[in-house]
Amino acid sequence: MKKWAVAVTAVLLLLSGCNDKEKANGPKKPEKEEVEEVIQEEIENELPYHYPLTGVGSETKTDERAVAVMINNHPKARPQSGLNKADIVYELLAEGDVTRFLAVFQSEKPGNMGPVRSARDYYIDLAKGLDALFIAHGYSEEARELLESDFVDNLNGMVYDGTLFKRASFRDAPHNSYITYENVLKGAKEKHYSMKQSPPEFQFLSEEDSKSVTGDEASSVMISYSSTGVFNSTYEYDESIGKYKRYSDGDQTIDYESKEPILLDNLFIIETTHQVIDDVAHKEIDLQSGGSGYLLQKGKVMEVEWKNDNGLIVPIRDGKVVPFVQGKTWVNVVPSNPGLQSSVTFNVK
Repeated sequence: MKKWAVAVTAVLLLLSGCNDKEKANGPKKPEKEEVEEVIQEEIENELPYHYPLTGVGSETKTDERAVAVMINNHPKARPQSGLNKADIVYELLAEGDVTRFLAVFQSEKPGNMGPVRSARDYYIDLAKGLDALFIAHGYSEEARELLESDFVDNLNGMVYDGTLFKRASFRDAPHNSYITYENVLKGAKEKHYSMKQSPPEFQFLSEEDSKSVTGDEASSVMISYSSTGVFNSTYEYDESIGKYKRYSDGDQTIDYESKEPILLDNLFIIETTHQVIDDVAHKEIDLQSGGSGYLLQKGKVMEVEWKNDNGLIVPIRDGKVVPFVQGKTWVNVVPSNPGLQSSVTFNVK
């Protein structure tokens, strides 16, 4: 017992001496081994996989094929179904001043998608760049030629109307064609399309780097495609949730079934030449040559260039790709031609 008492006393004196020394010299700096242990722990806590179109981590493999769906944006088609689940959405003019969406799904699987509308060749090019299964109901002549030549794996409502594609009773044609994700998989199986080929990856910032995004303050932006305002797209940054809310002609964009708002993390606006090619104002849109653009993230806007990198439309600054913030992205394509009815207006609160 005396030996134990002496040992305990010695330990207490040693600890007391260490504490006095620490008070005099400041806290002890972590040893190299301790720093390495912390770094190793952070690495081990990282999720082993991430989704290629959002950068968001996952505990399971993320190698499923993307599905790209032509979504109607006519006022009679709003609110749409499934847009809140899309990883990336492209908005482009289809004819006249009417825009349509190409909604790309990979990390989330919506129950219902639509209304589905007809294809244009430049939407097909975007889907091809993502190695996506392309879904549409109808086509322009240029799009029909691409689809019938098997340029891209596709399912079309012109073939599957009433089977894979269903008509909703609460809307009138052509604003009432819908397809479920379950039927997409059913159609892919029927046509022997593989659904196990992951899309190419975009570059993303780490969560830590996203906190120091640079650019000019811009709390909102309105993209006008015509003087009527019917196809104006407005995005407002909500600082309380760190995401952008979207509005069409003043009405917030929500999901038809769940009523959930569309929330996004990146807004990428690109300018390029548009050429009218027929009497119904179908267009040829240049998505190859690159040009000027804007990237909005975390309430800030940065002037960038855009580039088609093997099918992916990416932001460029000083010759390097600018990474996206992890999460969902919308890409708005606007005409750069002088005199066309389009504009991009930023607001600062």
